Amino acid sequence: MLGPCYDEPMSDNGPTLGDGKICYLQLPARDVQESARFYSEALGWTVRRRGDGSAAFDDGVNEVSGSWVLDRPPAAEPGLLIYVMVADADATLARVVAAGGEVVQPVDRSGEDVLARFRDPAGNVLGLFEQPGLAVASRGQQAETPQR
Repeated sequence: MLGPCYDEPMSDNGPTLGDGKICYLQLPARDVQESARFYSEALGWTVRRRGDGSAAFDDGVNEVSGSWVLDRPPAAEPGLLIYVMVADADATLARVVAAGGEVVQPVDRSGEDVLARFRDPAGNVLGLFEQPGLAVASRGQQAETPQR
């Protein structure tokens, strides 16, 4: 059962809701805890417990949620390929490797877009897309965050 993509009361702080929005992913896993740790460390996704006790995730900006499933083979060959937006593809790929992932396609800066691909510990292949200007915007947000 998927449940709603967003089950909190509507507010200005919640994700963008709209017809046609991609809102939920089911990622094949061989071990849910291993995948949860990997995506938390490599991409900064928030891992949480659903009402039924299963592990779920929210992406880095709380716009897409999902869970890991054990009953499917990994998406090891790109057919449908999901790209994750990042501020720095090189730094993210280094975190992917440190967390136990594998580089499938190194960072490529030769074209219009900066792209890379990796394989997670379960064997799924995903892509990284370096969003122009995001690193500068991220540094600005960090600078505005008061220190505690």
